[in-house]
Amino acid sequence: MSAVIAIVGRPNVGKSTIFNRLIGKRQAIESGVPGTTRDRLYHMMEIDGYDCILVDTGGLEFSNTGDDIEDNVQEQSKIAIEGADVILFVIDIKSDLTSADFHAADILRKSKKTVILIANKCDNPTLTEQKYNLYELGFGEPVAVTAVHAAGFSELTGKIGDDLKKQGFKRTKRKEENENIIKIAFLGRPNVGKSTMINGLLGEERVVTSKTPGTTRDSTEIPFEYNDNKFLLIDTAGLRRRGKIEKGIEKFSMLRTLQSVELADICILLLDIEEGITNQDCHVSNYVLEQNKGLIIVVNKIDLFSGDEREEKENWMIAALRKKMAYIPWAPIVFTSAKKHKNIFKILELSEEIEKERKKVLKHEDLKIWLEDALTKHPPRGERGKRRFNVLDLKQTGENPPEITFYCNWPDIMHFSYGRYLENGLREKFGFNGTSLSLRFKKTR
Repeated sequence: MSAVIAIVGRPNVGKSTIFNRLIGKRQAIESGVPGTTRDRLYHMMEIDGYDCILVDTGGLEFSNTGDDIEDNVQEQSKIAIEGADVILFVIDIKSDLTSADFHAADILRKSKKTVILIANKCDNPTLTEQKYNLYELGFGEPVAVTAVHAAGFSELTGKIGDDLKKQGFKRTKRKEENENIIKIAFLGRPNVGKSTMINGLLGEERVVTSKTPGTTRDSTEIPFEYNDNKFLLIDTAGLRRRGKIEKGIEKFSMLRTLQSVELADICILLLDIEEGITNQDCHVSNYVLEQNKGLIIVVNKIDLFSGDEREEKENWMIAALRKKMAYIPWAPIVFTSAKKHKNIFKILELSEEIEKERKKVLKHEDLKIWLEDALTKHPPRGERGKRRFNVLDLKQTGENPPEITFYCNWPDIMHFSYGRYLENGLREKFGFNGTSLSLRFKKTR
């Protein structure tokens, strides 16, 4: 699982600039106005060979009402501190240490997490020398950086890598030792039946269930065997709409759920047949798609209906899914009752099939024959000046998840609809049912 790296510190010390430098793009808003970052920002990335989730946080400071710093830390950055494996504590070297810095240092020490002290804005040798004044915070020698000019970041990433190694994290391996285990994450809004579904598959009460939404606060991983295949079932916290996510522990739960998607091979998106499809369900399915995972849409609680009413409800759900989630027509739909254990093992059987699809390897000759036919039926379109888009060759460049690379001249002028046409043609000819398919378009030299 990815390590969580959290960036904390007082307002306007350069946390968001450091965040943007580490991820290599401007995602967090940078401003000279203290308190610009009001929420947590997450980004999955690789640091010194380790998969990480980088978290930018709001500033730590005394509130205007005179609340204690610890209360403010709990409100602003509790998620970052509780969920982090490594904390980057940022200090502005151009400013004197304040009581807020010392209070924050006390909180971080009590968390017993690994803390890397960063002296930011070391624009010249004189300022760099001042970093030794930060020893009194109690975190050893600071790492001197200048986020605006990207100076000192190789030392910082190396330090992060050393600390992750000490904690037992392993550098990224594309082929995992446990690649024969099918990892399935159960996702969905609170109270759609995720924990009940897993208990039904296991045949015992292994995870807590309740009618109260939000019972599951952290991700639970359970090894399981079915049809001589090994599975890892991952129960996750319910994903609420962004505006409904409360501060503190629910933010931590959401972070762990995102980690579970990254860990999984196949995601099960549970929907409540009574509640239908919400925008949050669409957001979750989009996130699964971005992570190139397999996906099964499971409509739960069909035991609430019977006869013609149930058939009518199922047909309505299929039509609604194909309309609202038209971007994933390849995702199979299963109707279940977790409470009555109806049709739940169909999920595992489909997962076995999808896992095979994700590992499918196509012959180059078969791809070439298909491409010639596809180009004949629908020639490429796209012109800009004297440039004309065309597809010259293709090959499979990845599996689990499957990836197809097309070699083109001027791929930058290809219309997006042509990429969709090629993906639909590939799926019609070769399958890839239930899994995302990554298409890449590279310019031939």
